[in-house]
Amino acid sequence: MDSKDNKPDDIIDDDLYEEFDDEELYELVQKERRKALERAKMNEESAPKRPFPKWAFWLIACALAFNVFALLPQTFSIPAIDFLITSAKLSTDEDIQRYKKAVVVVETDDSKGTGFSITEDGTILTNHHVVEGEESVTVAFPDEGLFNAEVEETYPDIDLAVLQIGEEDLPYLTLSEKTVFDENEPIHFIGNPLRFNGIANEGNILGYTQLSNWDKEVLMIKAPVYRGNSGSPIINEDGEVLGIIFATMDHDHHGKVGLFIPIDHYYSTFEE
Repeated sequence: MDSKDNKPDDIIDDDLYEEFDDEELYELVQKERRKALERAKMNEESAPKRPFPKWAFWLIACALAFNVFALLPQTFSIPAIDFLITSAKLSTDEDIQRYKKAVVVVETDDSKGTGFSITEDGTILTNHHVVEGEESVTVAFPDEGLFNAEVEETYPDIDLAVLQIGEEDLPYLTLSEKTVFDENEPIHFIGNPLRFNGIANEGNILGYTQLSNWDKEVLMIKAPVYRGNSGSPIINEDGEVLGIIFATMDHDHHGKVGLFIPIDHYYSTFEE
């Protein structure tokens, strides 16, 4: 497992805000253009030979380019289409469908994040920065609807918060007893990134890292983590929660990575 002291100039993105410069924007458009051309070529080779007017080709190309540019300001992300496709595939799995029922949207007056239920009476785990300064928030289950949740406990040092609904028979996820994993172990996570809700995705655990402004180590994942994934549960292959996503970081070796709080930190803080 990789353990590393981060330098003060490491970029920690607590809001999970995906930014890109003009070169990345250009590359995105070029990538989508190449995909469109490849699809057109494959269709041309497999379809009967018929004349195709050039004006129609350029009309389609312009429409694709316009759609790419229209999508970017709304999502602040490099292509959202990829994780939507991944989510659609993963969501055909019965286990993922069950996990999604316990993952909630956490809303305040000016922000949106993710949380998840850990008891049938609606104890919700999320990030402290998602509910900071609030005494109560709105929580939305996919099937159960809207609830008012009280902010019961906050742990700013490890960016965790506990909310309480106080209802019965709500879906919930099971916490792992310990944060035990293998290097590059596959995981799933579910959250509300960008303008979407209930998105399932996958990645791999890279190992521990020490942040300059944290006393405890956190874990890194190689996965498409975006703004709104704050509070998403990291779920192992046994269906247990290993931790909670709270930020992204530019790592010297791994590049853009997601960061999550090991569930051990929740246990140790809660028991103090």
